[in-house]
Amino acid sequence: MSVEADLLTWIDSLIVETLAFSPEEGMPGGARMATLAGLCARIAPAATELGMLETAACAEELARQIASPGPGFSALLEEQIELMQMNADSELAALLSRQRVAAGGSAEVFQDLSMIGDFISEAREHLEMIEQELLLLEQSPQNAEPIHAIFRSFHTIKGLAGIFNLTSTRDFAHEVETLLDLVRNGALPATPSLVDVVLACADRLGEIVNRLDEDRGGNSVALPDNSELLERLRNEMMPPDDEPATPAAVGVPMASVAPLAVEELLVPGLSSFETVTQGSDSPSLRRRTNDSNGAHVKVETSKLDFLVDMVGELVIAQSLVQQDPSLAQLGEPRLGRNLSQLGRITTDLQKIAMSLRVVPIRQTFQRMQRAFRDLVKKSGKQAELELVGEDAELDRSIVEQLADPLMHMIRNSVDHGLEGPGEREQTGKPGTGKVRLVASHQSGNVLIEVSDDGRGLNRSKILKKAIERGLIPEDANLPVDKILELIFEPGFSTADQISDVSGRGVGMDVVKKQIQKLRGRIEIRSEPGSGTTFLLRFPLTLAIIDGLTVRVAGERYILPLHCVHEIFRPVADSIYRVNGAQEVVLVRDRVVPLLRLYQMLGRTPETTDPYAGILIAAELEGRRYCLLVDELLGKQEVVIKNLGEYLGTMPGVSGAAILGDGCVGLILDLEGMLSKESYDAAA
Repeated sequence: MSVEADLLTWIDSLIVETLAFSPEEGMPGGARMATLAGLCARIAPAATELGMLETAACAEELARQIASPGPGFSALLEEQIELMQMNADSELAALLSRQRVAAGGSAEVFQDLSMIGDFISEAREHLEMIEQELLLLEQSPQNAEPIHAIFRSFHTIKGLAGIFNLTSTRDFAHEVETLLDLVRNGALPATPSLVDVVLACADRLGEIVNRLDEDRGGNSVALPDNSELLERLRNEMMPPDDEPATPAAVGVPMASVAPLAVEELLVPGLSSFETVTQGSDSPSLRRRTNDSNGAHVKVETSKLDFLVDMVGELVIAQSLVQQDPSLAQLGEPRLGRNLSQLGRITTDLQKIAMSLRVVPIRQTFQRMQRAFRDLVKKSGKQAELELVGEDAELDRSIVEQLADPLMHMIRNSVDHGLEGPGEREQTGKPGTGKVRLVASHQSGNVLIEVSDDGRGLNRSKILKKAIERGLIPEDANLPVDKILELIFEPGFSTADQISDVSGRGVGMDVVKKQIQKLRGRIEIRSEPGSGTTFLLRFPLTLAIIDGLTVRVAGERYILPLHCVHEIFRPVADSIYRVNGAQEVVLVRDRVVPLLRLYQMLGRTPETTDPYAGILIAAELEGRRYCLLVDELLGKQEVVIKNLGEYLGTMPGVSGAAILGDGCVGLILDLEGMLSKESYDAAA
């Protein structure tokens, strides 16, 4: 960030830190006074360097007041900070205007492309937070914390827009800030209509940011007309007809906006805070402490992806070196110790790289809140969305592509699943329906559930539609799970009427394809009258896994280690057949189906005697199996490589890996291979 942007951030932080206490509390604590003094020490020289002498003088005067506080200190502090903000706004605008003219640029938008990028990224972060806090405010209008956080974000966006001379955007954000100021001062209630207006304003700012992002040069950007939204804002600020107008409700000049008042701040290099969405009774801002003393660095995602890829290549190279036969023949103890040290360093580096790639699913879940709210209002139904497990972590590439499938399923839950209030009351259900979005870890995978307590899937209607479309013959006798899976057929829909929400049959087939593309699987559970649940399973990461290398019919394969419980050789008379068909093995007094891996892979083994091989006990989705392999070759961390466009997706294979000798081994997808059909056949 430039000196100008840093200066604006420090002034905002100074405002936040000052007004985080009330005058009734008396003198601020020692830590807060030290933070105030530190901020003044940054602002004064930066303002002097930029030629903003009035702002620098205000900072120096403020530093003197902090050093020798006297009676009425709190009021003097607020007055001095308000004066500093006014001077800074005026002097920064004049300074940047001179810079633009000197650079031969436009008088409308600043020309520094790197700073435009900073503005876009920071504005988007604030807009995401605004949306989350507005939804919290709508749920709990009496909670003051969300309104403070929303006010601060609009205030910051307004200041950033002023830096880039985006005059209309700055004035627009200022009008929203004025409305929010009336709410936080108690002059206006946080009504649903007010939340609607502020959400629409946030969407408009998002549109402006997107247009700036499309043209980083800024000279050809056509910003939208905000007059209609400004009219809605001013209507919200008008008092009801039966109440007299108050000075606070008829508009506030820009220079006299009340100072910012929130309880937490972000001071670069001093402390770090994270905005999180919690329950309606919990504060919306909480302190986040970590071992890095709160230091954060923004890095382009492409660079992080390249770093993770290079770490993967390093893991492969380290494995090739360590397992090179020529090194084993040397028998040098010192070389062995050095290779072991290299292996430990590579492992630590790989863990750090994976932590960069794995992110919480919180952001994707919170995006669903806004979509759910809009869907419920459009449908006229009464419903609430419950989020559980937002801290569950998943590969970033999966999280980024998960929003569309979740959106389709939530849309179907609201439009098809949930009944109207009258219908729910007739069936003895509460008038308000519930949709749940749950994330959890399970056996090395991330399990995501999308469920509702609605009417459930109509199996007879699904069968009728499938027969009409020729998907199945009329005399077909399908099990329940196969009937439900028909909704994933392209163009399939049971909706009687087409709406702007759903009904055209272009949703669930897209969902299934997208999930399969991410190496995930989807299941459906539905009971008539009780609701529907979609279960999505994804691998924790798409990059590196711990694998067990085995030999089957002369070929090497890799089994994901998280599925393996134990490995053993079968003892005499421990394998037998049930009803003369399915083989089972007795494992710790439990009868477990035996599956010969060479049969599942379509390979011809050297011997079919199970007592000559090794059994691997694996558990998936609560079901236990024993897999027969010829030989166990060892444990290895492998980098997952996709099979490319030529091979595409192979059933039972999740990818490939380069082994220690440079050859390629297939990574088996046990969940795909051990499907419900194979389990039923084995049971």
